[in-house]
Amino acid sequence: MALKSTVFKAALNIADMDRNYYAEHGLTLARHPSETDERMMVRLLAFVLAADERLEFGRGISADDEPALWLKEYSGEVRLWIEVGQPDERLLRRASSRAAEVMVLAYGGRAMDAWWAKEGDAIGRLSNVRVLAVDDETCAGLAALTRRTMELQCTIQDGHVWLTDGERTVAVEPRWLTPRP
Repeated sequence: MALKSTVFKAALNIADMDRNYYAEHGLTLARHPSETDERMMVRLLAFVLAADERLEFGRGISADDEPALWLKEYSGEVRLWIEVGQPDERLLRRASSRAAEVMVLAYGGRAMDAWWAKEGDAIGRLSNVRVLAVDDETCAGLAALTRRTMELQCTIQDGHVWLTDGERTVAVEPRWLTPRP
């Protein structure tokens, strides 16, 4: 018998002063049985960084033809394709031809550094792909915020992100691996 995804609910209050975006989002996140809390929370962080009323989660780990998150225009065109982790350069090349912009939120410590050393030059040649990295300590802090029902306040200012559940606060400073847009 196949294991089912675990459903998490997140109420996000986002104040993004860098983009003048202020909104509340009620999200349902399905965590695949093979997905860690860390990866799920990095997906949530990706949502926070690119928040928009039309931003939505893809079908998940098992769907190769969909990203972790994407933002589609009303016409169906993909404006933003977001991957988390250490995606293959070929996948990003395909995504860059399907979307106006591609964002990768990379994490994974030394494995991420090895991925970037191997794939970075090829990814850097894709003009509409930008890559940000999150360190292990930050990922652990994000995972510590995981609850089946979460209420998170998210503040973004000058490229810094703060997420708090009222008891714990995680400061996130994504590091740009590609030139900033």
